[in-house]
Order: sequence, then structure tokens, then C-alpha cells
Amino acid sequence: MNYNVSIFAIFTALAAPAADPEIPFFTNLREVRIAAPDRQNYFVVDEEIWQHANPDLSDVRLYDGSAQIGYAISEQRPGMSSQESEARTLNLGSVGGSTEFDLDVVDIAEYDRIRLKLDTKDFVATAFVSGSNSLADRQGTQLGSTSLYDFTREALGSNSVLKLPTTSFRYLHVRIAPGTSIPPKDVKAAAVYNLREQKARWTKFGSCGTPKQLKRSTVTDCEIPARVPFDRIEFQIAPQQVNFRRMVSVEIANGQQVAAGEITRVRITRGGTSVTSEELTVNTSGRPDGHFRVTVDNADNPPLNITGVQPLSIERRVYFDPGGRTNAKLYYGDPKLSGPVYDYTKFFKADPAAAEAALGPGMHNAAYTGRPDDRPWSERHKAVLWVAMLLAVAVLAVLAVRGFKSETVKAS
Repeated sequence: MNYNVSIFAIFTALAAPAADPEIPFFTNLREVRIAAPDRQNYFVVDEEIWQHANPDLSDVRLYDGSAQIGYAISEQRPGMSSQESEARTLNLGSVGGSTEFDLDVVDIAEYDRIRLKLDTKDFVATAFVSGSNSLADRQGTQLGSTSLYDFTREALGSNSVLKLPTTSFRYLHVRIAPGTSIPPKDVKAAAVYNLREQKARWTKFGSCGTPKQLKRSTVTDCEIPARVPFDRIEFQIAPQQVNFRRMVSVEIANGQQVAAGEITRVRITRGGTSVTSEELTVNTSGRPDGHFRVTVDNADNPPLNITGVQPLSIERRVYFDPGGRTNAKLYYGDPKLSGPVYDYTKFFKADPAAAEAALGPGMHNAAYTGRPDDRPWSERHKAVLWVAMLLAVAVLAVLAVRGFKSETVKAS
């Protein structure tokens, strides 16, 4: 007999059953005013919900009367790129001073990016791309141009990705304009992929103070409401300040680092080619639960003219199908609830035409009674248990003393 399995089965049988949702067990309530009863609706999780719901939103429930309404929670993050597919490089060489080559794209149906592997450093170049379904077609369809650059010497980053409109051509012809320092031998490989860009949506929470200088660093103290997810920090830098790259770190009150990254802005013109690049955000993780500090390392450079710092949280939406209803009720605030399992969630797909429902103000649930105390008797009556244990010890001590005396008398 497998004793491990038997013991596991016993503990499983004795384990407390999962808590069921009931309206009197939720502390908080909000009205949901449905915008379009005939199609998918959604509402955005706001500070009021984060403050009173479980951190993972597992206790959020929608009700029509006493019946639950299925829903799905969706984070409005940017679209993820598809897996890259290597493209075979053909006919690589120099034509009239330009570096030119063809790419054979076989394993991906549609794509909108080309990633080149280049050995050249410290350059600015313009790459032109055309597409066709035959190598013999030298005209092809023009797919645009992209600035390629590498600023290793200035420590300002690089770009070797060519942006295209979504296309499905079998062959691509790439021409890197003459007058640049990318020889054919430095083109080592190429890959294509489909980025499927989807813009992220962010919600502003909290605020930050005025940046101040501390030795070689610029520090900014910020506050964010407790329990609200902290996903990104955004900087506003004076527009006239260009060509910088600075390391950034974010620490919470106990000194733990929750983010590290860099901010940069590049505006350079070389050989008639202009390069513009900017990244003024740093992704974070965790919940600071109040105070945190943002530090920009200036190294030996003058401080940046930082005009603002803003904490951001990725927008969380709760999607649902009203089924003809014009209103519903949102309940939350039951720590013992785990997440629901709805068919709606399993088959969920966000409708681009979904309507945004309006949430009423947060209020206390007048029907709230709280869950009955389902702890074991020993947990609910610890004082009685301790008294009983002390009495038992005292009785055992008395019996032991009597036994000792009896043995002593017999020995005498």
C-alpha cells in the first residue's frame, strides 16, 4: 500500500473546503452603470478597488441580484512580438558604393521588422527595403527606409532594426546607402518578425516631489497609495536637453531595489542622416506600499533638467457581457475568496468596440455580516486550552510527588 498517497488523501479530506462567495461576506459595494447593454462592456480597476480588494483581485464579483455575472480581467500591456525567424542572406555585396543583399523569408507568413546582426561600430546609415516574390524582380515594391546607428563611443546606444509595413513578400532587397561605413563583410545575419504592436494603457497613481541633487546623483522621493501595483516610472526632461544616457534605480522604504534601467534621448545628424531616439520610462515591479525613491546616476555629467517624475500602473480592465442588463453591482473585500472559474474567462476575447461602463462611488456593503468563525475549536478557545494544559500538568505533578513518597515509605 502506498502510505504517502493515503496520508495525502487524509489531509486533503480534512482540509477546509474552498470559501464560496456570498453577498453578506463582502465589505464593499459599487454600482456598475452599463454603457451598452447589447455588447461587451468593461470598467477600469481604480484606487478604491485596489485599496479594499485582495491584491490579486480574486475576491472581485459582479452580481445581477443574487446571480453572478462572468467576467475576465485583462491587463492593457503592449503587444508582444512573435518568435523571430532567421532569413537566408543572398547576393551580399557592394553596388556603386552601397552595401546590398537579398533576404529569403520562408518560415513566417507576415512580418513587419527586420533585425540585422552587424559588426560595425560608431556609424549612422540609412537602409532602404523593397519586396517581391521573385529574385528576378529587381524593381519590387518599396517598403520604406530606416535609420541605423551605433553610438558606442558616446555610450548612446544603437539600432539595427528596420521597420516595415506588414508584408508577406518571399524576398526582400536591402540597400544600405553609400557613404556609410558598413561594409558587406560586417553584415553577419538577419531575422524577421511580426511585432503586432499594441499600445499599452497606463493609469497615473501617486505623485513625486521635486528632484534634488545628492553628490553625483539626482534623487526624487515619491508616494503611491498602498496596495496599488507599481509598474513603471516616467520622466519628463526639458526638451532642449539631448544626447544623454543615464542609469536609473528605484528603491522602496526598506532599501530594497525594485527596478533598474536607463533613460536616454538621442538627436544626432551625421553625413546628412538624422537619428532621433528617446526612452524616458523604466519598468518596475512590486507594491511599494507608500514611499519610494528614484535615483538617476549622473556619473561625471551635469544633472539632467528633470521637470517631473510620475509613477504609473498598467491599466487593468474587467470585461463582461451585460446580456441586456442596464446595471449590475460590484462586490469586493472578502480575504478568504479565491479567484472564480468562469466559462466566459476561458473563451474571452476583448472586443475593440467594447463600451466603458461607469462605476459609482465606493461604499460599505450594508448587508455585510462577515464570515462565521470557521477556525478549529482549539484556535477559537486558546485560553481554555492553556488552562486545561496547566491543570493537566499540575495533576501529573501531584501524582508524581505522591508516587515518590509512597516509594520512599516502602523503601524505609
